[in-house]
Parts: sequence; structure tokens; C-alpha cells
Amino acid sequence: MGTALHQRVTSTFLPTAIKFHYLFNLRDLSNIFQGLLFSTPECLKSPIDLVRLWLHEAERVYGDKLIDEKDQKSFGKMLTDTCKKFFDDLSEDLVFAKPNIYCHFAQGIGEPKYLPVPSWPSLNKLLGEALENYNEVNAVMNLVLFEDAVSHICRISRILESPRGNALLVGVGGSGKQSLSRLAAYISSLDVFQMTLRKGYSIPDLKLDLASQYIKAAVKNIPTVFLMTDSQVAEESFLVLINDFLASGEVPGLFQDDELENIISAMRPQVKFLGLQDSRENCWKLFIEKVRRQLKVILCFSPVGSTLRVRARRFPAVVNCTAIDWFHEWPEDALVSVSSRFLEETGDIEPEVKVSISQFMSYVHTSVKEMSQIYLATERRYNYTTPKTFLEQIKLYQNLLSKKRSELIAKIERLENGLRKLQSTASQVDDLKAKLAIQEAELKQKNEDADKLIHVVGIETEKVSKEKAIADEEELKVQAINTNVAEKQRACETDLAKAEPALIAAQEALNTLNKNNLTELKSFGSPPQAVVNVTAAVMILTAPNGKIPKDKSWKAAKVMMGKVDTFLDALKKFDKEHIPEACLKAFQPYQSDPSFDPEFIMSKSTAAAGLCSWCLNIVRFYEVYCDVEPKRQALEEANTELAEAQEKLSRIKNKIADLNANLATLTAQFEKATAEKIKCQQEADATNRVITLANRLIGGLASENVRWAESVEMLREQEKTLCGDVLLISAFVSYVGYFTKKYRAELMEKYWIPYLEALKVPIPTTPGLDPLSLLTDAADVAAWSNQGLPSDRTSTENATILCNTQRWPLVVDAQLQGIKWIKNKYREELKAIRLGQRSYLDTIEQAVSEGHTLLIEDIGETVEPVLDHLLGRNTIKKGRYIKIGDKEVEYHPRFRLILHTKYFNPHYKPEMQAQCTLINFLVTREGLEDQLLAAVVAKERPDLEDLKANLTKSQNEFKINLKELEDSLLARLSAASGNFLGDTALVENLETTKRTAMEIEEKVKEAKVTEGEINIARENYRPAAERASLLYFILSDLNKINPIYQFSLKAFNVVFEKAIQRTTPAEDVKQRVINLTDEITYSVFMYTARGLFERDKLIFLAQVAFQILAIKKEVSPLELDFLLRFPFKAGVASPVDFLQSQGWGGIKALSEMDEFKNLDSDIEGSAKRWKKFVESEVPEKEVFPKEWKNKTALQKLCMLRCMRPDRMTYAVRNFVEEKMGSKFVEGRSVEFSKSYEESSPSTPVFFILSPGVDPLKDVEALGRKLNFTIDNGRIHNVSLGQGQEAVAERALEVAAEQGHWVILQNIHLVARWLGTLEKRVERHGMGSHADYRVFMSAEPAPSPETHIIPQGLLENAIKITNEPPTGMYANLHKALALFSQDTLEMCSKEIEFKCILFALCYFHAVVAERRKFGAQGWNRSYPFNNGDLTISINVLYNYLEANPKVPWDDLRYLFGEIMYGGHITDDWDRRLCRTYLSEYISAEMLDGELYLAPGFLIPPSLDYKGYHEYIDDNLPPESPYLYGLHPNAEIGFLTVTSERLFRTVLEMQPKESDAGGGAGVSREEKVKSVLDEIIEKLPEPFNMMEIMAKAEDKTPYVVVAFQECERMNILTHEIRRSLKELDLGLKGELTITSDMEELANALFYDNVPESWTRYAYPSLLSLGAWYADLLLRIRELEVWTTDFVLPATVWLAGFFNPQSFLTAIMQSMARKNEWPLDKMCLSVEVTKKNREDMTAPPREGSYVHGLFMEGARWDIPSGVIADARLKELTPMMPVIFIRAIPVDRMDTKNVYECPVYKTRMRGPTYVWTFNLKTKEKAAKWILAAVALLLQI
Repeated sequence: MGTALHQRVTSTFLPTAIKFHYLFNLRDLSNIFQGLLFSTPECLKSPIDLVRLWLHEAERVYGDKLIDEKDQKSFGKMLTDTCKKFFDDLSEDLVFAKPNIYCHFAQGIGEPKYLPVPSWPSLNKLLGEALENYNEVNAVMNLVLFEDAVSHICRISRILESPRGNALLVGVGGSGKQSLSRLAAYISSLDVFQMTLRKGYSIPDLKLDLASQYIKAAVKNIPTVFLMTDSQVAEESFLVLINDFLASGEVPGLFQDDELENIISAMRPQVKFLGLQDSRENCWKLFIEKVRRQLKVILCFSPVGSTLRVRARRFPAVVNCTAIDWFHEWPEDALVSVSSRFLEETGDIEPEVKVSISQFMSYVHTSVKEMSQIYLATERRYNYTTPKTFLEQIKLYQNLLSKKRSELIAKIERLENGLRKLQSTASQVDDLKAKLAIQEAELKQKNEDADKLIHVVGIETEKVSKEKAIADEEELKVQAINTNVAEKQRACETDLAKAEPALIAAQEALNTLNKNNLTELKSFGSPPQAVVNVTAAVMILTAPNGKIPKDKSWKAAKVMMGKVDTFLDALKKFDKEHIPEACLKAFQPYQSDPSFDPEFIMSKSTAAAGLCSWCLNIVRFYEVYCDVEPKRQALEEANTELAEAQEKLSRIKNKIADLNANLATLTAQFEKATAEKIKCQQEADATNRVITLANRLIGGLASENVRWAESVEMLREQEKTLCGDVLLISAFVSYVGYFTKKYRAELMEKYWIPYLEALKVPIPTTPGLDPLSLLTDAADVAAWSNQGLPSDRTSTENATILCNTQRWPLVVDAQLQGIKWIKNKYREELKAIRLGQRSYLDTIEQAVSEGHTLLIEDIGETVEPVLDHLLGRNTIKKGRYIKIGDKEVEYHPRFRLILHTKYFNPHYKPEMQAQCTLINFLVTREGLEDQLLAAVVAKERPDLEDLKANLTKSQNEFKINLKELEDSLLARLSAASGNFLGDTALVENLETTKRTAMEIEEKVKEAKVTEGEINIARENYRPAAERASLLYFILSDLNKINPIYQFSLKAFNVVFEKAIQRTTPAEDVKQRVINLTDEITYSVFMYTARGLFERDKLIFLAQVAFQILAIKKEVSPLELDFLLRFPFKAGVASPVDFLQSQGWGGIKALSEMDEFKNLDSDIEGSAKRWKKFVESEVPEKEVFPKEWKNKTALQKLCMLRCMRPDRMTYAVRNFVEEKMGSKFVEGRSVEFSKSYEESSPSTPVFFILSPGVDPLKDVEALGRKLNFTIDNGRIHNVSLGQGQEAVAERALEVAAEQGHWVILQNIHLVARWLGTLEKRVERHGMGSHADYRVFMSAEPAPSPETHIIPQGLLENAIKITNEPPTGMYANLHKALALFSQDTLEMCSKEIEFKCILFALCYFHAVVAERRKFGAQGWNRSYPFNNGDLTISINVLYNYLEANPKVPWDDLRYLFGEIMYGGHITDDWDRRLCRTYLSEYISAEMLDGELYLAPGFLIPPSLDYKGYHEYIDDNLPPESPYLYGLHPNAEIGFLTVTSERLFRTVLEMQPKESDAGGGAGVSREEKVKSVLDEIIEKLPEPFNMMEIMAKAEDKTPYVVVAFQECERMNILTHEIRRSLKELDLGLKGELTITSDMEELANALFYDNVPESWTRYAYPSLLSLGAWYADLLLRIRELEVWTTDFVLPATVWLAGFFNPQSFLTAIMQSMARKNEWPLDKMCLSVEVTKKNREDMTAPPREGSYVHGLFMEGARWDIPSGVIADARLKELTPMMPVIFIRAIPVDRMDTKNVYECPVYKTRMRGPTYVWTFNLKTKEKAAKWILAAVALLLQI
């Protein structure tokens, strides 16, 4: 039975791209029996038990791998069938009873026994208990154990219990893989280890972690689970280690030597115990054995994308050595049961409503999943739903519900409180009136008492007044005396002050005396006369009572000084105020004696000098004193008088005081009476006022009374519908953020609301609810728009989601509008960082712990694993901490994280989308239109826009104020305590509030009117804004043509505003708007065009023209679709000779449209007129025949597309000119200096390079004008390449600081560094020196996949393309311009030199310009540049100077093989180059007889100016003839150009899933129909065995046939495989991969898919034609392989490898004639017959047909090559007879060696060379690039 099942499984479930792990082998068989071996006797009691166990194991081993329901069902059926087949005698009910689950914990946890589970409830109970126990010891897991989850736990547990059981759990992020693994591990008593990623975690860290787990498991004997998730695979190389572990348990290089020793020694005893020899090998073996037994790996990976598939291929053990458990999308019942389980905790909802809510939640989840698939198909955007998203929706619902409920209740309470207060007011008024009557009686009594007192007080006051008058008089007298005294006193004091110095001097003189020096003086025997004089003077002055002593001798003096102390005292106490007159007189002579001078005497004696000084000063003092004395006396008298007067005054004052005291007592009595009276009055007034207030309050708030009552009613209603309203909103917030407007509306209106209405038990909801109204009110929206949020609906929704989501918002915001608003909204509290900037982790940690809002800007599609916990909000320690890397950081509950990306269309993995809420902030066409309208009006009518802005702002403020007023009103009312009526402030405030509210309402009404008027005025300008918005969206689509074309909205706005300033004014608004629209279009065109390649400008213009006309409804979508897609009818033959069959097919298709009825018959009928029209030189300018000339411009384009595809580029240019104006097609280029003016430090200039052009010349030239040169150090020129990055970084630093220019050349060479450069350029763009500029240059990538230049560098830069000039005229002038008159005169052989120089200039122009003819010009593209020409001229000069004669051959060789030939890699191109030189440079030129082109003779010897004029006058108009080509060459490349034009414009058309360009078929349907058609016609592969059996003789031809059939099989196999896969993808059975996506695109656009061309042959056909051609090739092969007879004529083009057939011709003839193969060649003879004329193959060699000639035609009558006919691009060749001949018989005269190529691509598709006959010289055909093609 086991093997039977195994065989059926392996043959049914085959591996595909998605089911890559469907590899079933013997491992699986053995795993089933491994499972059976778990059983014990008590488990298997009867045969049925064994069968059931076998069924269970088979389901585990095979069933758990299956990835979708369909496979599971078919496996279930297979299992049942197999079982019935072998055990048909057992009762089916018993065998297949559910649940059939065996697990090791069926009887309880702890003792593992493998037993069946009796029932779901018992299992649920067991696991519920296990979960509770787990949560007690670990971080809490809130799991819902619905059936699916329970089964997964049993499966994981079974894997963990089995020997070496490792698990690979596959499921999208958030499906519970980790949580269930942890629980299962807990049940099996295993530790769980998960590595902690931190910054820089790499292989060595993983090895350390693994090593520690090895030791833990084997040495410490702790069985462990190593749990690893997708996000922990920081580098894919981590899986190398895991792969090794799974495969063998041995991971190389895990342990150091010392650790190894420890392990071995730990194992030794265990090895001995097992009875083995304790060698190192045995110890190590046991160690690994134990590790494999004890350490289990569980890998939790996601199946999204190709990551897992690639991993399985690169690390086979991940799939082979693990048991796979595939987690499916949660089934509907799981979703319902999870939500019901969570809703159990939510109160206030009816149980049956809860059921409906659960159903709705799961419906939302599934409907969003479906919508995401449509979104992906149409918009190419990835939006995922995961189980985690679902859980988050439930969580959000619960939180929002409780928040809204409590808000509602609070609102109701406040309103009711207000109402209660109003009611209580009315009842209080009556009580107040009674109180007022009593108060008035009291007041009357009090008034009388007060009046009596007033009388008494009056009398007393009279008395006081009289006394006071007397006192005042006295006081005046006293004042007069006082003044007099003061005057005298001042005079005395002044004089006395004069005496003061003398007195001080005398005093000081005394101070110099002391006992010693006086004693010394006394001891003088006979002192000098002067000393004696001094003592005499002292005696005179101290003479008592003026009796002057007679004896004034020295002796007497000595006596006087007898007792020194007494003498000193006497002097000190000397009565200096009274010196007797006599003494003074006696002193007079001394005083006048000149020797009586202290200075003089000092020399004789110190003491004497002191005395002398004393005498003089004492006398001086006295003299002054005597003057003062009389004055002093007068002063004393005055003082006495003053004292008397004051005495009198104080008597009067005392009397007054007594009177006053009396009066005061009376007054106090009076005041008390008055106060009582006033108080009484106030009380009465207050009561009165309160009555008035109460009436005012009741009257004033009457309207509120009604309104609040209504509000309460409304809120009560809302309370009923709250559960439903919040449900809708949580669905909205959780799921719609990443969708665009259209999808959001569709989800709400077409899915959710109808579902809600159709539920059995309806959920109460508010009808017509706008989901935003619950979460935001007008005031919020107003505040947001003041903060810079665009005002369109989508932006408001985005802001609401951002503010209310509980997951972290991830803002997708390529135009940076979201981030601008976020930064304004959060201002200072926002911490903005970028990943990877300096110490960004510290900033994050700080924000997390301090509760800031953290904005991580500009993230990529993945975020560093370090932040995983933060993204998932996986907190630890009861939510208080979170891990960031290996750090535990405190987690602040107010912390918020906002992520932001600049990517336009990022693809975030489901895991990431489960953790974040993606919000699509990308600007929409409508949103942008509104913003631009505001900008236009702001510039045009600033008054209006200001008015509008102020209106909006004031209205916003009104809304905010009104809300605040209403709130404060209610708050005041509810806060007012019991008797609040006394609180006037309150009532007045309420009135103000009320008044303001009324005013605001009035203003709002006025504003509404004004707003209406403004809007009407603004609407006038809408066309301009609409046009600009359209242009921006076309601009942002240009990157589909070339990813280097990227434009930011910021840059676009600048262009837009400048355009408005530039517009010509007009009085009439309508005219002005037309001018504006035109100028905006033109400015944007000029801005864009300078950064586009020539070939893309027309594409851009055409797209603009078509889109503008489409918006104006001036084009029919059907006609436009025809023009772009050109769906011609295939396989119709053209009845007229001037139209190809493809063109006729187009005419046929057109004629089916009404507008073009009978076009086909008209062309057939008037073939002549049409032929003339079609074959004219420039049909696009000719008039169409008959009534067709009256058709619209677009209709004419459609017709022309069928008739002359080669003229379409010109026709489209004319169309644009007609519709938009000629200035758009003039092709004026912008001067570089103009572009420079637009640049700034933050707007770099970006040169898009073309071969052979150096744009930096312009920069240097401009730099010289502005004094920026490399020499003066103000230009830093860095050419990037190896190691130049650091140089560039330094240059940027310096330049930004000092205002220099930086030129960074070829930045495309440093792919790795571009990210850094982008950040640098952005950083220096802010706050740098105003002169700082950056100029970058880079080559565009050859294909979109290889594009590497970051968006940030491109989108804000001014992009400039520099392309070489086009046309011979411009190129020839440009070549000559490299030289000057001096060059012409420098050579001694002037004539020869000038002649050859001109020819070389012409040659240079030809080789450069020949490129435009594609493969017909050159097989490969070569970078010929000006350097080639200038060096050639130098060589020419040197050779002419060095040789007496002109060395023609040498020169031609040097130019053709070295200077120009050095670039050339293709032999045919080399031949062409040589031929040109032999035609242009030869001796005949010196005679002036050489034509460089038909009609262009080599000029005679002229001066420099003369040559330029010669070109102007003589060069024929531009045509292929100038290059030696036939005019048809141009048709080819013009056709290709126009094909590309239309194809690109088609790809840029807005994609709509439901209408593919008006054809009414959706994209998917079209792809499906093409796919079905191809598969239906695809023949069976060749049966190689049969074919080989048929061929008896393996001739060279037979071998070729074999090879061709084999290659065809490979190709058809790939076609069949890829289409079947896509078919399953379209049906939804497979996830669409990028390969399938590309295939579908190719089928839609009629291109051959890349994956097919890989196995096919070169071909340029579109898919339809290619497939028809493929079927023909298969037919041809079938015919040939029926009997292996060589066909009469062989279709050479039908081979994958035509060379092999041509070689077979040589081989078979060599064998036949026994010629040596290496001495043979093919002889080619063109017959005169067609394929139909051939009946039998030739005797030897072969006839071949199906070749075409390009560049010429074969003239059958004369049998030579002849000039092609006009418009016959690739005429058919007659049948060619090919046979082999010996080389020496080869005819080489009059032949042209003609290359044979497989397709028009030429180059690499070269097959052979055929020698064809020619009468003209071969050079002509070489220049005309004549070749044979196998397919056209």
C-alpha cells in the first residue's frame, strides 16, 4: 500500500516553478514507517488502528507539503482510494473518522506517548492549558487555537519528537509559524533559541551562536530548538551553515582548538560508558550524534517571491533534510473563529451581532486579497494581506470601539450636564424674587439712620475748620523764621569752614612735638636767634590775660617749657577763640619776619619748627574767627525766636487733634451706617442681577437647549450604531491605505457596504456613513490643510489612516508631499533620521525611551533586521521594554514610528506589510490639479488666492474656534458648582461664547457665498492646472522609455511657476488662460526636451499631443488605438503594386471602421491616383485623393500608417505642429548658460552622455566667464573610476563650503558608491555656499534592468543630453570647424594637404553619420570621434612632410586600418571603411576629377572660409546618395523609427484592466486569447527515435535534419511549458512570477517573448508573424524528415543553423569526388527560375530559395546585381544553385563578395559569403551595403 501510494504521489504531484519542493523520494517512504514506529502496544489495539495510523502518517509526510486546496483534495481522494483498494473489508466510517490526529501529548503533557486524539475539544483543552502554562513563564502569546492552528501544533510537535526532526514551516508573514513553534517546543520541553541580530551581525557571529547551541545540546544535555525566520537571514550565506548542519550536523570551523579539547574530554566518559574505545574520532562522532539528536532546527520561511525557490535550489538540505509543513491561507472559518474569540472580550454588543461582525471582518480580509490581485495586475503594485493584518484589524476595532465609546459617553454626559444646569436655573428665579422684597425693606431703615448721623458730623467738622485756619496762619510765621535762621546758619558755617585749615595745621604742628624733641630743644645752650624768636612768640601768645612778659629770653623760654607735658597740654588746650588784642599786637613783628618760617627753622630744630607753625596757624585761625563771631550772635538770637514760635504752634495743634479725634468717632459711626446701607443695596442689586442673568441665560441658551437635546438624541442613536460604524472604519484604516482612490471607493461601495447590508443579522450602522467622519472632524482637516496637507479627499483619508492606525504607518511618498505635512504636523517633537546615518541607532533608542515621534526617512524595500522587534512592536517584560539589536531599551507608551520611502513603486514583503500600514501618498492627477490650480491662481490673482487662503484659514480657524467655544461652554456649565448663577463671569462668558458663535456662523455663511464667487473665478484657471497636471504625469511616465528620465514634482513646480511669470499678459481672462496653458506646455516641453535624446523628443511630443486631445475629447480612442497598435489583417495579398501586403492588411482593418468605409475598394478603383499619392516624395504634405482629403488629421495619420510607414515620423511631427504650434517642432536647443541659471546648490546639472560628445566643454567655457576654472581651484574635476570616490567626496565637502563647482564625470562607473553620492549631494544641497554647483555626467544604461543611477540624483537635476549633429551638412561643417586657416597653411605640400584634408573631413562625416542607417550603415556601432580626424590630419602632415611623393597606400592604410579601423571589429565594416578611403583618397583627386558623392566634386584649393562656403553652395540635399547608399536605405530606418515611436507611445498609454484602448477586451482576456491560439496551433514535438530509425544512411544532410529537429523540439517545449504556466497563472492556480509577467506583456504587445528567443533563431518579426514563420519551418522539417530526400529547392532560411546545411553541401561533394574539404569553397549561381519552376533537386549540390537582397536587386535578364527600385526594399532572389568546387577553380573577376545574413540586424547573424556577378565595380555595392538576407 505504501509503495502504491508513493508511486501515485510522485507521478501526480510534479514539481513546477511554484511547487519546486514536490520532490518525493524514498526518504518520504521511510518517514511514514518512522511514524509507524512511534506507536506502542496501547496505541495499536486493532487492525483499524494501524490503518488509521498509516493514514495519519501518509497525510503528514505527503499532505503537509501540498500548497493548495486543489492538491490537498486530490491527495485526500488518492489516499482514500488506495486505502479502500487494499483494505476494502474494514468499516469506512471507522477508518476515515475525523479527527485522525496522533500526537505525543494526547494523554497530557509531560510523558510522551504516541496516541490518537479522542476529539477536537479534548485537544483544545490540552493545548489551552499548555498555552496558559507557557504564558506564565514566557513573554505572553495571545493565540487563538482554532482547528488549523491546533493541527499545526500537532504537526510541529510530531516533527520535533522524531529523531533528527527538523522542520521547514512555510507560510506568509504573520500566519503564526513562530508562535506555534514556540508552543510545540514548550510541549516537548525544548528550549528555544533565536539569534539576535544587531548591526554588523555576520557569519562569525552566527558560528558563535551555533557553537554555543551545540555545546548546550550535547555537553550540557539541554535539548533545544534553533528557530530561524526569514528576517534573520541577514545574508544568504547564513544558510550555508544551516544547510551543513541539516545535512550532516558538521559545520566546518565552528570550534577553536581549546573548545574542541573541552568537548572531547566531556564526551570521553560517555563513550566509555557505551563500551566504545575513547578515541577522538569516537568522541567527536558521539558529540555530533548527540547534537543531531538534541538540537532541532525550525526554519520559518515565507513563500512569497522567488526567495524560497532559489534557497531550495542553492541549499538543498533546507528542503531535503527537513519535514515541510505548509501553512495555508487561513480558511474562512479560521478567520471567523479568530475574530469571534477576540470579540468575546468586547462588551456591549449583542452575541448574534458579534457573529455578523466576525463574518464581515473575514469578508473584508478576503475581499482585500482579491482586490490586491486586481491592483497588481492593473497597477503593478504589490499589496498583501496576512493573518497578522487580520489580527491587527481586530485589535484596532476593539481599541477604536472602546475609545469612541468612552468619547461618546463623555460627550453625552457633558451635554446632559449642561441641560440639567439650564433646567435648574429656571426653578431658582422665583426664590430669588422673594428674597429681594425683604432686602428692600431693610435698606429703607438703614438709609434713615445714616441721614441723622450726617447732620452731627457736619457741626463738628465746622469747628475743626476754624481752628485749622488759625493754625495755618501760625504755621506760615514759623516757616518764615525758620528760613531766616537757616540762612544765617549757612553763612556762619561757610566762614568757619575757612578757619578750619589753619586750625588743623596748628593741630598737626603740635602733633610733631613730643617729649623727646622738646627735651632736646630745652637742652640747647644758646640756640640760634630764630629759635629764640619762636619761643618768644609762644610766650607772647600764651601770656595769661594778654599780659605780655618782659622777659622773652631763652632762659625764660626754658622755664616755660619746664615741664614738657604740662607745656604741651597748655598748648593743646589753648583758648584759640579768645586771643587778647595785646598778644596779637606783640606777635605782629614775628609774623612779618621772614625767618619766622617753619621750613627755615626745621633745619635748626624740629620742635622749634613745630612751635613756629603752631603760632602762625593759631593766629590765622583766630583772625578768621573774629570775622565770624558777630554773625553767630545774630544766629543765636534768631534761634531763640524760633523756639518761641514753635511752642505756640504746637499748642494750637494739640487743640485741633482733640477736635479731630471727636470727629473721627462720629465719622466711623457714619461710615458703618453707610456700609450697611451699601451692602444692603448691593445684595438687592445682586439678587436683581442674578434674576436678570438667569433670564438672560435661559433666553440666550434657548437654542442650545434645543440643540443639545437633539445632540444627545443623536449621540444616543450613534451609540447604537457605533459597533457597525467603527467596524467599517477599522476595516478602512487597516486595509485601504496602499490603494489608490478608485480602488478605495470600489472596496467601500461595491464590496463592503453591500455585504454589510446583506447580512442575516444586520450590524447596526449609520446609513451613508463617511468613514472619516468618525475619526476626524472639520477642525482636524482644517488644521491639517493649514499644515500643508493637499486638500484632496485621498490625502485626507491618508492623514486619517496615519493618525489612527495602530501599526506603524509606512508612507509611500515619491513626491515628498506626505513628509512635508508630517514634518509640519509634528514640528519639534519629531525626530527625523535616515538608516545608516551616524549613530542613528542611538537616536532611535532615545526616541523609543523618551516617547518621541520618530520618522525614518527614505527607507528601501527592506529595513535592517536590527529593527525587526521595533517594527513588530515585540515588547518584553510586560510591554515595558523592547529589544533593538542586542540592547534592551525602555519602551515609552507615547512612542510612535513613521516610516517613509521615496520609491515610486516599492515591493514590500508580506512580513513588512503585516507590521506596517502602507499609505499611498503618491500624488493623484486630481490632487495635483487642485494644488497646481492654487499655484496658478496665487500667481495670477494673488488677491483671490489670498482671499481664498485666508477664507480657508479663517474658516478652518472658525471651525476650530466654534468647537473650542462649544467645548468651553459645556465645560464651564458642567464645572459650575451648586449656585452658579451668582457667577457673573460665567454667564457673561457664556454670552460672549454664544455671541462669538453667532458671529462665526454669520461669517461662515458670508464665507460660503464669497467662496462660491472665488471658486467660480478660480475655475477659469482650471484648464491651465489640468494641463500642467497631465504634463507631470506624462513626465513621470517617461522613465518607461529610459529610466534615466526621472523628474521630481519639486522640480516640475519650479518650471510651472516660471512659465506663469513668462506668459504674455492679456486683458481677457479666457485669453490669458489660453496663453498660460500654452506657455506652461511649452516651458515644460523645453525643460524636458533638453534632457531627452533626439529620438525620444518626438515620442514625448506625440504622447503630449494625443493625451491633450484625448482629454479635450478631440480624438477617437479607436482611431488612436489603430494608429498605435496597427492591427493589420495578416495573410492578405495586396491587389495593388504600390502597397505591401502588410500595408494592405492595415487598409482592410481600417475599412471595417465606419469612418473609413470603402477605403479598400476606393484604392483598388482609383489605383492610379492613389499610386501617385503613395509614391510621392513627401506624401504627408500632399493632398489625399478625392473626399479622403476632408478627413481629420488623426484619420489621415491612420491611412498614412498603412501606406507609408516610413514617413510616419514626419507625419506625426506635422500633426503635432498643426495641433500644438510650430514652436514645438523647431528643435531649438537651450544654451547652456540658460540652463545654468536654473541650477542651484540643491539642483545639480546632469549630463546624459552620447558617444563622441564632450559636454564639459560648455561647463568650462561658462566657468571661464564666471571666473571658475580648474587652474584657480574653483572647479574640481573628478573623473570617476577606481578609487576616485574619496577624491570626489572631499571635492564635494570643499566646494559646498567655499562655493566651488564640482564636475563628476562618468558616475555610472561607480555603481556601489552612487547611494553614498545621492546622500552627499542631498546633504550639501541644504545650507551650502550659494555659488556651489554640482555637474554630473553618465552614460545611459543599455537596458532598463542595468540602470543604476539613483532616483534622487536624477529627479531634481537639470538633465541635458548632448548629441552629435545630424545630417551631412552639419557634420561636414563640424568636421571642418576642428581646423583653421593656420592648419591649411602649415604643410609644405599645401595643395595635396588641403585636398586630402577636405576628403578626410568628408570621410569623417560619412562614417559618423552612416550610423543612422542602422545595420545597413554599419554592422556594429562604433564610437568614431573628433580625435580620430585630428590625429589623421597630424599623420597626414607628418607623412607629407617626410616623403617627396604622396604615399597614397600608406595613408589609406593608416587611416583605414589604424586611425578609424582601430575602432572596427567586424570584417565587413573594415572592408567598407577601406573602400570609402580608396574611393575618396586617390591621385585623381589632385586633378579635381573626383566625386565625393553624386554631384559633389572635390573642391579646388581654397582658403578656410572658402571651403565652408563651397559646402554651403555645392553640397546636394541630405539623402542616402551622399553615403553611397540607395534611397531605400532611408525607408528602412525611418520605418523602424516610426515603429518604435508608436510602440513606445502605446506602452505609455494609461493602463486600465477593464478597457484595453477602447477595444472592449481586458488585458487578461487579450493575453488569454493569444495564448490559446498559439497552443492550439502548436504541433507535437518530433519523435526523434522514429526519425532516427527512418534514416538508414547518416549522410551530412541527415545529420543537419536531426540537429534541426532537436533544436525545434527544445523551442516548442519551452513555448508549451511557459504558456501552460502562464495559463495557470491567469486562472489563479499559480502565483504570477516576473517571468510570467514578462511573457504576458510580450503576448499583449505582440512581441516575441524573451524566454523563447533564447532557444530560437535570430528574427525581427512581431509575434504573430514570427509564429506563422515558426509553423512554416516545422512544416518544412516534417516534409524533409518523412523520407530524407533533399527537397527540389531548400528553404535556407528555415534552418536554425543555415551554415550547417551549406557545410553539408561541401561535405557530401567532397566525399563523392574525394576532394580535400579544406581546399574547397561554395560556388553560387543565380538561376533565372523561381521556386515553383523547380521540380527536382540537382545531381550534386542544392537549389536554395527564400533569400532577399537588400541595398540592390538582382536583374534576372542580364544576371547581375543592379540598382534597386524605389520602395522595393528587399526584392526576392531567384532560386540559387549552390555547389562545392575546389578553391582554385573559383572565378574572382567581376564579382561582388556578398555577405549573407539571417536578418536585417546583420552583424552577428552572418552566415556565409556568396560571390555574385556584377558589371559595375564591386566598390559601388560595398558602399551601398548590399547583402543577402534570409528573413525580412
